Amino acid sequence: MNFRLTFFILLALVMLSVSCDRDRNNPGWDFFPDMYYSKAYETNTLNPALKGGITDLNPVEGTIPRGMIPYQYPNTKEGMEEAGKELANPLKETEQNLERGKEVYNIFCLHCHGEKGDGKGSLHTSGKYIYPPATLINKKMLEKPDGEIYHSVTVGYGLMGAHGSQIRPDDRWKLIMYIRNGLQE
Repeated sequence: MNFRLTFFILLALVMLSVSCDRDRNNPGWDFFPDMYYSKAYETNTLNPALKGGITDLNPVEGTIPRGMIPYQYPNTKEGMEEAGKELANPLKETEQNLERGKEVYNIFCLHCHGEKGDGKGSLHTSGKYIYPPATLINKKMLEKPDGEIYHSVTVGYGLMGAHGSQIRPDDRWKLIMYIRNGLQE
C-alpha cells in the first residue's frame, strides 16, 4: 500500500477519534464563529449605532404587524353599540363552521358559561369564582346583535376578559354562530 494513502488514513482516524468528544461542556471547534457568536445587540444593552444608545425601541407610531387588522371599536358601551350596528357575521352557516364554533366554545367559554350556556360553568359551580358568569341563553342575549357579542369576546365586557388576542376573528364569528344555533335553540 502507498505510504501517502496509509498516512492520510491514519491521520483521518486520529482526527475522527479526537473530534468525537463526549464532554458536553466543550462544544469543540466553531466552524462559523460569526453565526455562533451573535453580533446583534441584546435588548437591554447600549447600542452606539442608534440615537440615545437605546436598543429596545418602540415601533414607529401607526405601524401594524403584518397580517393583523386592528380592531376599530373602543372598549366602551358606545363602542359596543356601534359594533352591534356595523358588524355582521360574514361567514355562512355550515356544519363545519358550527363544529369549529363548538370547539372554540369548549376551549374558551365552557369553564365559565357552562355546557348549556347558562352561566353554570365549573369555575363558578366549584366555588373558585364567586361571581356568576352571564347566561348566553336568556332573552337579553337572544336580542343582542352579533356585532355586540363579537365586541364582547374581542375586548371583554364587565368581568369577562378580552379574548381578541387568543381567538382568531373567523373563529369568533364561528363561536357566535354556535351560541346562536347550538345553545340558544
